[in-house]
Amino acid sequence: MADHNDPNSVNSIFSDVDMSAADVYDMFGYPSDATDEEKVVLALTFAAVPEAGVFDTDMLYRLQVNPHARSVRPAAEDWSLAALTRYFDAMKDHYLGQRDAAEIRVTVDEAGTATVRFTGFPGGDFTEWVPTNEVTTVRAPSGAEITAYLGGRDDAFFNDLTGFFRSINYAPQFYEVPQARQDVRELAIPKTLLELDGNTLFNVNPDLPEHGRGVKLDLPEGPLTWEGDSFAKDADGNYRFVYSGEDAQAGINVNAIVLEVPLRFLTAHPEEDRVVNVWGESWVRKAAAKIETIPDDPLWTDNPVALLRRRRLDDELRQYKLVDTVGQPFADAGLSEREDNRQLGANNFWLAPVFVRRLAHLGWGFGPSVTALGLASVFDHDGAPVSVHKTYSTAAAAFPRSRKLIFQELRMPDESWKRSNVDIPLRRPFEIFIPNVCGIDMDTTGTWPFGRRPEDQVATRFLSMFLDMAAPLGPGGYSVETLNDQSLWDAAPITPKTPPNPLANDKPFLTTFPYLAEPW
Repeated sequence: MADHNDPNSVNSIFSDVDMSAADVYDMFGYPSDATDEEKVVLALTFAAVPEAGVFDTDMLYRLQVNPHARSVRPAAEDWSLAALTRYFDAMKDHYLGQRDAAEIRVTVDEAGTATVRFTGFPGGDFTEWVPTNEVTTVRAPSGAEITAYLGGRDDAFFNDLTGFFRSINYAPQFYEVPQARQDVRELAIPKTLLELDGNTLFNVNPDLPEHGRGVKLDLPEGPLTWEGDSFAKDADGNYRFVYSGEDAQAGINVNAIVLEVPLRFLTAHPEEDRVVNVWGESWVRKAAAKIETIPDDPLWTDNPVALLRRRRLDDELRQYKLVDTVGQPFADAGLSEREDNRQLGANNFWLAPVFVRRLAHLGWGFGPSVTALGLASVFDHDGAPVSVHKTYSTAAAAFPRSRKLIFQELRMPDESWKRSNVDIPLRRPFEIFIPNVCGIDMDTTGTWPFGRRPEDQVATRFLSMFLDMAAPLGPGGYSVETLNDQSLWDAAPITPKTPPNPLANDKPFLTTFPYLAEPW
């Protein structure tokens, strides 16, 4: 998922973990369509606990904002591990060099009144008290007007959750697995987009069609492995898709913080600072004794930036502990494997070796699946006829395999993503996921990966990273929208003939603020 059920300490997919308001879901950010002045839409969603429209009073939510000029990246011809390392070092220097990041901080009291603090912005520091579940306008000291909504909404993430977990053979979606069983989360079975012949643990069971869709079984004693050597096929020779295209989030509500903010409030140099990086965080009050698997020290001692960040805690934050962060969809839930101590937001540069290894691991699973369907895989899997379960202990060993995947430009389907004549380079996976921020390019529509709009089908666009964007395909070639194209699946030897995820939300998004659909 984008960031639902992450990190593991608030992962309600486990049989012994309840839903938590500390579980942040999605970070949306894009240039507003307003015509009066340049504005940015920011929306953070999280679990509707205790219920939609009612906030947990033990929670504190932060939106950290970092506007800057468009970054200079490694040259297209320099696809080396050294070039990648230099880029990560530059990101580290930039973000660790910030002494006081601008932020928007939100808490809500028992009466449903939200305290919203804006600090570190050139538009002035101020605090506003606003009611929940109402659209309000707040005025900054500079005169800038900010539109705000804090309350219940329909979950804006539309995806086939069961299909995703089937693709990574994730046992807690299908079986009763407690949080402590770290050994039976992602089982040692190849990742795949196509069912593996004989994979009875995860293949669709016609006699139990709801398995993994709300129905869980007791975990078998074993073996929890797969010994096959081919993809499954039906009597007509078609592969079986692990995805159904059904929206697992249909009918589910969230709580949300939605803001529409003038760019001139966020930066004193709106003409130069054309990229607005934003990420969200959830913090829980220590005195509440919640989420006890995360220690009261809110900054994990086993990551290199903990000490520096601890020094920056103010008196209020010292009363809370950091639980979850969200920036890019799948950076945490997919690439960081939901680990508690990897909730770092923009400071995730130290996870670069983890991402290199993880992308190679995913490539060995998804690459052969892509090739079997007659599509071009960007991952070098040596022509493997079926997905392979392979892990790496070092980034250096994984890099030759994942190199092209990491550096390739992700092509857009057409030019509609541009809002001006500015020369904007296509984005590449390494700069999308590190730093882990929603990077909103103000000269684009803000569609992913140049931000994130609610209507973006980011789950399927993420899978497109494993396609070879430089290979020929029909009149237009490959793009981030290729796997959302119904005609591709109509022609593929596969059943069901559906894109991996639904193409639209369960409720239409609004054309006016707060944009996310009303709750159920």
